[in-house]
Amino acid sequence: MTDQAVDTDGVRLSDDPVEESRFLGRTRELKELRADIERAGLDTLAGRKAPRARVLLIAGRPGSGRTALAEELAALVAADYPDGVLRARLGEPDGTRVPVARVARELLAGLDRPSPPGADEDDLTEALRTALADRRVLLLLDDAADAEQVDALLPDAPECLAVVVAEGPLTGIADVRPCTLGGLDTKSAMELLSRYTGSVRVTVDPRAAEQLVELCQAHPAALTLAGGWLAARPQAAVADLAKHVHAEGDEGTALSRVFGLVYASLPSTAARMLRLLSLAPAGLVDPHTASALAGCSVSGARATLDDFVGLGLLREAGSTPPAYEVPACLHARLARLADTHDRPAELQLARARMLERTVRLLQSCRAVTETDSPQAREKLVGMPRDLRFPTPRAAADWLRARRPALLASARLAVADGELDTLARRLMSQLVRAMVAHFGTQAAAPDLYGIHRLVLDVAERRELPREKAAALLNLADLDARTGRTAEALVRYRAALDAGREANDPYATGRAMESVGGAHLELGDYDRAADWFGRALAQRLARDERADAARIYGRIAAAHTYAGRYGEAVRSWRAAVAGHRKAGDVAAQARALSELARVQEYAGRPEESLRTCREAVEWARRAEDVRLQAALHLRLADTLGRLGDPVSAGLERSAADRMLREDPEDACEIRSASSED
Repeated sequence: MTDQAVDTDGVRLSDDPVEESRFLGRTRELKELRADIERAGLDTLAGRKAPRARVLLIAGRPGSGRTALAEELAALVAADYPDGVLRARLGEPDGTRVPVARVARELLAGLDRPSPPGADEDDLTEALRTALADRRVLLLLDDAADAEQVDALLPDAPECLAVVVAEGPLTGIADVRPCTLGGLDTKSAMELLSRYTGSVRVTVDPRAAEQLVELCQAHPAALTLAGGWLAARPQAAVADLAKHVHAEGDEGTALSRVFGLVYASLPSTAARMLRLLSLAPAGLVDPHTASALAGCSVSGARATLDDFVGLGLLREAGSTPPAYEVPACLHARLARLADTHDRPAELQLARARMLERTVRLLQSCRAVTETDSPQAREKLVGMPRDLRFPTPRAAADWLRARRPALLASARLAVADGELDTLARRLMSQLVRAMVAHFGTQAAAPDLYGIHRLVLDVAERRELPREKAAALLNLADLDARTGRTAEALVRYRAALDAGREANDPYATGRAMESVGGAHLELGDYDRAADWFGRALAQRLARDERADAARIYGRIAAAHTYAGRYGEAVRSWRAAVAGHRKAGDVAAQARALSELARVQEYAGRPEESLRTCREAVEWARRAEDVRLQAALHLRLADTLGRLGDPVSAGLERSAADRMLREDPEDACEIRSASSED
């Protein structure tokens, strides 16, 4: 089946876009589309420069080969767009419209441009237009729902080209002439059959082959299924299948008639698995997903999936480990069959098995990274062999390849509403796996979406503890991307939820975070007040290390407000707290900040004594970077006090420490000059 170019969803299966022989027919359409690229638009004819990218529309029903044609066109003209080809799917397999914000985020990721977590649709589409402003890119937008969805993604760059695949016209976008697809020409349709059956069966009975093509209305998806049916029956003649299709009558489409024959020929267990594949998130299936849905072994599921590929019911997604896609033109049919033949309780049980399997895979994916944890190694060894990853690299590759399906799993589980416990476990493990493999910063956009889903479940189920945690996580991501006002609102909501749950950790964390948001916004009095509330709670719970840290935050608020006396007292309390906790490094840093404030307050001699004490504690903590910064500060203070000799000695000591790390030296000297 790897020779197939037009499959049941019209997607080019060849991984080599240059090999044109794998693409069948559509010569006239390709010629017209290429001519449209060069055709002068209405703006050009009116003597104006085109304000936006040229838009080409390929219209046709799913399964008509529309995406294959778009991919072939992209391959033929790619050289004219040196900044590359960007692809995005604007519709889910079940027909759900993909939000523009999600599409824009994926396109920005394809350009290696950051997209702030939590950014709204307008910000993301503006960032996309900015990223494409000075590029010559071909944008392939597949399965578009409407003109508004496409219009929001179009770059304001006439050098770019947008090739849009949709079922109907894009009314509202100027200067678009659709290329509407019907069936393949007879020659190409016959060749498609030959790729399944071999040339002999078509050659010996060309009239039967032509009749079959006519019965299939030369529809690529119907021909693919017909070819798969014949390939599975080497002894059957083309005329046999033509008789079967003819006997189905004229009701329904050609695709539905041929699909009905293929489905009816499946064993009951295979037919059940095929129906349940309509539950696969984002239409993406792997052997584990199919195994969990059908309740069979992973090896048995893999063999059945490969059989489905041979029949044209699935296509290989081309990833490692093996994955498959449910064609969009079959998705709705499979869903209707599942609703007809399987009880709701059975479908819900299949969903639950799939989510449970996904949770265990994510646990394994994370555990393989925790090589220093005996508990993680023990848990990993206790898992079935099929659920284990051989290396952290293999786990990361799986997580990256399955990311769209995993995120879709979380969205679908939350939307289901009946599997909230599993949904919460899934999202918890997904967050941990992403952080373990990609890091918090790289995974932040996905994490933001997951935390919002957690919040949805927590509010629906009235779970104040989970609500507080989700709000804190979302607010932290808002704060890191500069949306401090939005973060403050969420921190206050998290405080209310933490109090409702009687959760001291959440309330303390929220109060401190509210203070941090006020500090960032320049409201130093409120910042100090909220830090004071958080401090009182920590002291009441005898959490001395956290209390010492919060003393430092109170001191920072007083420093920014110019209340140096109060800042000195708070830093002294922080130093004492870190000393009692035995945190040498934190004590050194607190002394360093105390020395800074003492100098701000006009007490340079005290600052010198404190700074020298900080140097000693930094030495004990083996923090060379801090020692060097303190020596530079001593040098500056001594210079201002009129002791250039001592200042030179301190500067030389700093130079010796930083000689091995030029980058640190540059950064520390820059910070010292700002002081």
